[in-house]
Formats: sequence, structure tokens, C-alpha cells
Amino acid sequence: MIIDFHTHVFSPQIKRNRSRYIEADPCFAILYSSKDTKLATADELIATMDRDGIDISVITNIGWTTHEMCVETNDYILESIARYPNRLIGFATVQPQSSRAAIAEIERCVKGGIKGIGEIRPDTQLLDINDSEVIEPFIETIRKYKLLLLFHSSEPVGHSYPGKGSVTPEILYSWITRFPDVTIIGAHWGGGLPFYALMPEVKQAMSNAYFDTAASPFLYHPQVYNQVIQLVGSDKILFGSDYPLLPPSRLLKEIDSLKLAESVKQQILATNAQKLLRCG
Repeated sequence: MIIDFHTHVFSPQIKRNRSRYIEADPCFAILYSSKDTKLATADELIATMDRDGIDISVITNIGWTTHEMCVETNDYILESIARYPNRLIGFATVQPQSSRAAIAEIERCVKGGIKGIGEIRPDTQLLDINDSEVIEPFIETIRKYKLLLLFHSSEPVGHSYPGKGSVTPEILYSWITRFPDVTIIGAHWGGGLPFYALMPEVKQAMSNAYFDTAASPFLYHPQVYNQVIQLVGSDKILFGSDYPLLPPSRLLKEIDSLKLAESVKQQILATNAQKLLRCG
């Protein structure tokens, strides 16, 4: 069993009309303005999964700035998981600042079968963790439906790239410590947050936090796997490719090259995800 915890798909309409959506939403513009940046449909993802030996993929949304774009793209995710119920698991997204509309959208998507919210981007979505009027109802709804919460996260140092953003370990950590009962996943190795687990209080605070490997070959040396295993444990790592940015096969080859114990490898590739998603 292999579960890819981090992929992105868009409707054929968005793929055909990329320029219109670039004009419509700043987050999409940041990520997909370049024609070289791939867009993929659910059908294309399924074909790649079949080719690369992926059993299940989590299709995640992006941090749209407007409520309307969240709804439109959530519709496609709901449609996709209904078409491929044994292959795809959906994460929806909302703009929490839309207040009651955001809560209603989460509830609509829960009825459609989603298991998480994300990727959330506090920077592009202009979310202030201290704005209790916005954040508290959002988090309470996450708690109510026992949803997972996936954050885009990025490194405070190193090279720049489109969509890197400013959700650094400090920002991600503030959400983890403020809402310790919510299961939070830091995409892209949490922007390096696991490295701070050498501080005992940080490791303790991350008891309900997980980290996916999305886009890892673009960010870290393969040794990152062994280092993070040593620091936070193999039970905290979720295999994710960030398809279509990278094919799952590229990360699978990298993991195979590390000669990890089979039990550890299986945790990363499936067992940890199965526990969180309650599947398989």
C-alpha cells in the first residue's frame, strides 16, 4: 500500500482557461502564472498513480483568496472523490475570513466526504492567528468534524521559488501550540520545523503535528528523511509528492535509495496516513 498524501488537481475548465484564473485570484497567480508550471486533472492523476504504483492519493486544494474560488474548486474535488471513491481522498479549502460562509462550506464539503482542510496559506489568505473572531469559529468547526488541517509551510532561508511564501516554522509552530488538540500537517517538511525538535519543549508541543515530504527533492538533500526520523520519529512523516509538480516515482526512488528498514518505510508510505485518514 502506498498513499500519496499531497497532490493537486484542477478542473479541465481551469486548465483550459489558466489566464482567466490568474487574473481572478492572487494565490493562483503566484503559483501558476508560468506556463511551465503543470496543471493536472483528476483523470491525469489517476493515470500517473497507475503508472507509479500509488494506491490512494489525497487531493488538496490551494489557499484561494476568495470564497467563490474555494467553492468552485471544492466542487471539482468533491466530484473527483465521488468518481474515484477507492483511489482519491479529498481535502477542501476555505477563506476563513468569509465567516459564516466559510463554516457552511466546510459543512457542505464534510457531507461530500472530505477528510481535511488545506492547503491553508495564512500569508496569502491574510489570516491573523490572533483574530479570534475569524479563527475561533474556523477551528471549532475543524474540531467538530475531526478534520485534518494541512498548512503550506516554507523555509526561512535558502532559495526563492514561486509560492514559497512566508509560513515559516515560527508561524506554523504558533498554530500548533495554540491548537494542540487539532491534528496539523506541515507540508514540505513543515518548512524545517522538525529540526527544532532538539528543543524539548518544541518536541513536546508537536505531539499532534505531522510533516509531509511534498516537493522534497527541490528543497532538501535525501538525508532529510534520516534526520527527521531521528528528531521526531518515522511515525510523524507522510509521503507526499506535490504532483503534478513532481511525479510520485521521483520521491519513491529517493526513499528506496536510503535503504530504510521496511517497517519504517511502510510507516512513511502508508501506515501513518492510514491512521490519520482512517482508511485502508
